[in-house]
Order: sequence, then C-alpha cells, then structure tokens
Amino acid sequence: MKLISWNVNGLRAVMAKGFDEFFKNEDADIFCIQETKMQEGQAEISKDGYYHYMSSAIKKGYSGTLVYSKIKPQSVAFGIDEKYNDEGRIITLEFEDFYFVCCYVPNSGEGLKRLDFRMEFEDDIRQYLCNLSSKKSVIYTGDLNVAHCEIDIKNPKSNEKNAGYTIEERTKMTILLNSGFVDSFRFLNPQKQEFSWWSYRFNARANNVGWRLDYFLISEDLKEKLLSSEIKTQIFGSDHAPIKLEIDL
Repeated sequence: MKLISWNVNGLRAVMAKGFDEFFKNEDADIFCIQETKMQEGQAEISKDGYYHYMSSAIKKGYSGTLVYSKIKPQSVAFGIDEKYNDEGRIITLEFEDFYFVCCYVPNSGEGLKRLDFRMEFEDDIRQYLCNLSSKKSVIYTGDLNVAHCEIDIKNPKSNEKNAGYTIEERTKMTILLNSGFVDSFRFLNPQKQEFSWWSYRFNARANNVGWRLDYFLISEDLKEKLLSSEIKTQIFGSDHAPIKLEIDL
C-alpha cells in the first residue's frame, strides 16, 4: 500500500499550485490532508476512484482534516468520542486489518498559550491509539507538530522554549513511542536529517532551516512490513512537504 499525508496549509490555495497533478501522479491508496482551512461545499473535493471523508473546524479558515481512500472503510469516526470535533482534528478509518488515523495535532501557540490544551490532547490521543492497537494494527499520521529529537530540527538549542520543540511536547512523543509505536521514517533512516516544515520567513526553505513535524507512526507489529518512509521535499505549494509511506499490507 502507498500512503500519503500532507499539511497543505489551505486546500483551496494549494489547488492552484499543482495539488491535483501531485495527487494523480502519486496514485496513493490513502491520501490524507491536514489544515484544509475550509468547510464542506467551499470547493470541489471529490476524486474519481476515491471515497472521501472530511472534518471541518467550526471556525472558518482554520484547521480541518480530509482523507481519501480507494478502499471503502468498514467504519469512519471523527474526533475522540466526539471530542476535538470543533477543530476538525482527527479522522479514523477502520479497515479489515488496520486502523488509519489522520491527525492535525494542536500547535502550542505563541508564548505556549495552548500548551496545557496540547498536553491534554496528547494524553487523549495516546490512550485512543493504544485502545485501537489492542484490537488491530494502527497507522497514525499527520502533522504532529513536534520535532522529536535534535536531529529533527536545524537549530535545536535556540528553539528549546518554542512551540513544537519544548521538553513537554517531545516527552509526550517519547511516551507515545514507548507505548508500542514506531516512527517509520526514523526506523528506516536512523541518521538522516531531513525536514518536512519550513517557516515562510528568512528564506528558511531555500536554506533548509527546517523542522520534521510530519510523521507516519505505526504499531510495533507492522514494522517488519515497512518498505519505505520518505519526505517529498521536492514538492512545493505549502510550508510543509508531503510525506509518503509504503507498507506491505
């Protein structure tokens, strides 16, 4: 199976920047999106050959997730027991052999004003994923809004108190991984420094001053089925690059 995840930073905007061509060329089995920044009906989102499921934030132009799948899921769930649906952050597709969870993790914000909310979210999503993995395999993907280790960020020391690289956020990622999940990119590329997000300021992308914020995490039982996990750094249109997972399912 070929899986793609991309924080598009506004789906309508990226549609004018080659999104449809990339979608078609990749021909993924599942393609999921974070930060759609739109409501149902604001743009044509259907794709031939795909089922699609969308979760929008109540606040217009904010957050939102969308999943396309060639395979019809057995069930679809939004949020965690309906929690977090007001920001459209989580979509879960259940298939015969695995759960696929697309997530846009909340940013802790300027001055870490949402750090407490973020910590609650991390605890909730970890419990949710662990509950799912007790039933069948899990693939968890999206913009997880954390650079886990020093290798995952260009300038670790100067960012230690900034959202996305606080010790609190990084520790929550460590706890999640220690709960039975594998960072597919780092598992296959233990020493590779590559980023998936760059600020629009200071020519950050041109200078490759970035962060790895986007992940495919898989339950431990799937790690021997991994074929590849990569960041499509050559694809533009957003401040994030798409990420791609190939797995033998």
